[in-house]
Order: sequence, then structure tokens, then C-alpha cells
Amino acid sequence: MTDSRPPSPDRRRLLIALGYGTLNVAALARLLGKHDRVDKALAVTSHREPPGDGPKVASATAQADPEPPDDHVYDVVIKGGRVIDTASHFDRIADVGIDGATIAAVKSQRLKGGQIIDATNKVVSAGFIDLLSYEPDDYGARYKIGDGVTTNLGMHGINAKAIDFFARYDGRCPVHFGGAFDDPWIRANLFGINPGQAASPTQIGQLADECDRQIHDGWIGVDFEPEYTPGIAFDEMKALADVAKRNDVPCFFHGRFSAVGTNMATLDEIIEVAKQTGARVHVEHIISTGGTFDMANSLKRLKEARNHGYDVSACMYPYDFWATYLGSPRFNPGWQERFRISYGDLQVAGTNQRLTAATFSQFQRQNKLAAAFAIPEEDVRTCLQDPHVMIGSDAILTNGNNHPRATGCFARTLGRYARDEKVITLPEALAKMTILPARRLERQVPALRKKGRLQRGADADITVFDPDTVIDMSTIENPAQYSKGIEWVLIMGQIAKNPSGVDENVRAGQSIKPVLT
Repeated sequence: MTDSRPPSPDRRRLLIALGYGTLNVAALARLLGKHDRVDKALAVTSHREPPGDGPKVASATAQADPEPPDDHVYDVVIKGGRVIDTASHFDRIADVGIDGATIAAVKSQRLKGGQIIDATNKVVSAGFIDLLSYEPDDYGARYKIGDGVTTNLGMHGINAKAIDFFARYDGRCPVHFGGAFDDPWIRANLFGINPGQAASPTQIGQLADECDRQIHDGWIGVDFEPEYTPGIAFDEMKALADVAKRNDVPCFFHGRFSAVGTNMATLDEIIEVAKQTGARVHVEHIISTGGTFDMANSLKRLKEARNHGYDVSACMYPYDFWATYLGSPRFNPGWQERFRISYGDLQVAGTNQRLTAATFSQFQRQNKLAAAFAIPEEDVRTCLQDPHVMIGSDAILTNGNNHPRATGCFARTLGRYARDEKVITLPEALAKMTILPARRLERQVPALRKKGRLQRGADADITVFDPDTVIDMSTIENPAQYSKGIEWVLIMGQIAKNPSGVDENVRAGQSIKPVLT
């Protein structure tokens, strides 16, 4: 039986309105649209290929077929662009030849093709991987493609059983899709555990068994959200992390910041899970939970953990505001002190209205979605410059509303922070949205070993953009705006976006699942 529930943000809003109990955990969990070890520097280890010959997928991932002869006519040729493969440091003007769903050649010489895409003065990259997204319903997925995303992974947890999720999207999804076991949703909906309630030893055992089953059904990680399930005890996290370790998939954490009130306590709990279980752990959107106001020290804390042998990473979205529903625990008493903001720093999503004490009370009763200007710009820059931090949107557009990161996260990184502000280089920015997330998740997921790379033998998931014009266009008032400068997007060799727009008829997305032994 497929999952027929409404999209996540609508479901979240409804459940919060029902009260802070068992049924509303999905709302609290989402936060609006809510390999292996990360390599040092840019997580790139491959050698440079000889002049005129592009890199190929190594035998450790998938062996490429013999290179076609010089007179071969490829199905599609992307001609004359600046080809950047962050996995191998390949960065030069080249042609990319595609046969079927596979990149068959990357060469400096001109290639022949049945269809030619002129990429002169454009950048040709592996398609972007959004590792912190949600259910890829058509509407939101189209905007992901418009932002250069070809793989949409719900590692912040999916509000469904794995078997239902994959049945819902198999064969009909515009983007590649996968996700994580959602502990908050499962503990509430399968076991009736309230967000503020600790699971009993018996329930913990049942949760662990369910987690193991669902990983074998397709989840590629385990998501915990102690900020939104404040009753969760360490024993529950440890038990599920033991399951993740046994299956060699990572754990993703929305830290317990609103309850503990400090970044170090938030991060220490997450790192302790890695220490006691050996599981790989990932800090979700550290820019808003775990690093804010003290980003340099928070990143240092993660580095110290890595230096001690614990496998720890993080992701971020490049904005100076976060957003969630006013009825969530994020706005429990003391929020002004915790986040160093006041009513005037809150803006109702989809409008230009800033709040006052009076309207805050009114809108909190209505559980309005609000943006909070509570992230220092310096934190954004510091976080971006850390080579272990990836880009993850933490949102997908539904019903025309959400944080603008749902539609502009990747173009904003490339346009504002790489090109205009020069906080990081273009290859560094691309690594954070291609090879870094691929390597973070690929150990038990062979499909990801052929993604995040622009190499011979890799999947033909490709994003072509104009480096001079790429930029996000979405705003709090109107997030339903396509990014500018993302010109062509190919998914498994099919053109999902051209300069005229997204092709809504292309459904080339494939499921991203583990292969377990």
C-alpha cells in the first residue's frame, strides 16, 4: 500500500495545531520542509588525468566500458564548456560525450553527437546532490531541478515506512530519491511514544528492530531529532545507532539546542553517540543548530572529534535566517535569549510582515510559518570555508511556500558566496554539493558511487550553468522562484531542464537504496 498522506509541510502544520502530543511529531520533526570517512580538504583523492583525456570512474566504484573510438557519434555531446570534476580535480575546457544514461567520454578534442548542447562560457558539473531534503513531490522536485539538483535525499528523515515511500515514487519521480529512517515519526506513529516521553526498554528494542527492517527496505541512514523529541534518552539513540553501525549507514542529527541552550552540549551529545557506537554521525544544518554565534569553536569541536578517530561531518544552507512554525519547541519560552533576537526579527513566510509582541501571540496560536533572522553573516562565511561542511537545503517547496532555501540554496552558494563574495572558490563550492555528499553516503549505496562525479563511466547526471549569472531569486515573500543561470540539467542522460525551463514530462529519477550484505 502506498503512502497517500499530504505533503510534509501541510501535514506538519496540521499536527502541531492538534497539540504537542503523539500525532504532532511529524510536524515538529520536519522544521519546514524542516565514503565513508570524509576526506581531508575537498575530499578528493584522484590523480589528474593526462592532457586531453578526462577522468573515469575507478574500478572501486564501477568500471567504465572501453572508450569509444574517435569517430564515435554519441547520443548527446555537451560541447566546449568548463568541465569541473571535483573528485579528480579535472578542470578544463572539454567536451562531454553521453551514451544512454552514462558519461562515455570527457575529452579536450571535439566530439560528435546526435544532439549537441553548446556549453561555451558555461560550467559543466556533476548534478548537485541535496542530502538534506524531503519527499520529492512533483512541485518541489521541479524547483530542485531548477536549482541544479539531480539527487534529492531526505536524510532529515522521511515521514513514512521505506516500503511505502519507494512504492510512491518508483518510476514516476523527476529526480533521484532516497532518505533516512525517521526516528521521531516512527516512535510516534508506530509505537505511540509522545515527543516529550522516553521510550521504555521494550520500546527501544522494538524501535531498533524496526530500524533494521527499514534499512533493509531501502533507507540509507538514520535520522534523530532530539530538539523535537525532547523526551528521547541517550539509550534510544545508542540502540538505533548500533543498528546503523551494523548496517554501515550514517546517523543524522538535528541537535538538542533549544533544550540544552549551548552549542557544545548539543554537539557533545551527537559525538558521544559516535564514541559509544562507532557509527558515522552528521550534524544537520549546523548553521542554525549547533554552531550559531560560535561557529569557529563548533567546527573546531568537530575537527577534534575527527582527530580522535570519530567520523563526524556537517551540512549547512547559506542564509542568515532559519525558519519554522511558531508552534514548534523552537519558540518555547526563552527563545529571545537563546537566539538573540526579538519579535521584529521574525517575518511571516510568504509575506513581508515582521512581528510584534501582539502579532506573535496571535500567529503562534495559528501556528504560522516564520523566518527568524538569527544567523550572523560571519557564521555563514566561517561555515562555508570548512572543507568538511556540505550544502544541504533542509527544505523542499510545497504549496508555494517555504524558506527560500527550498528553491535557491545551490545557486546562492555558487553566485553570492563563490563568485560575488569569493568566500570559497567555485570548485570548493561544487565539491560541497557533489562529491562530498556522494562519498558521505556511498559506502553501502553503490548508486552513489556513480554520482557526484563528472567522469567516464559515471551516471549522466549533469548540471550546466552560467558562472556569470547563476544566483538565487527566491525570497521570504516569494520563495516559488526558479534560480537564475541554471541552464541545462540532465538526469540519466535525459534533459530535465533546458534554457526554456523544466520539462515536466521527464521522470528519470531512480531510487537510492543500500545494498547490504
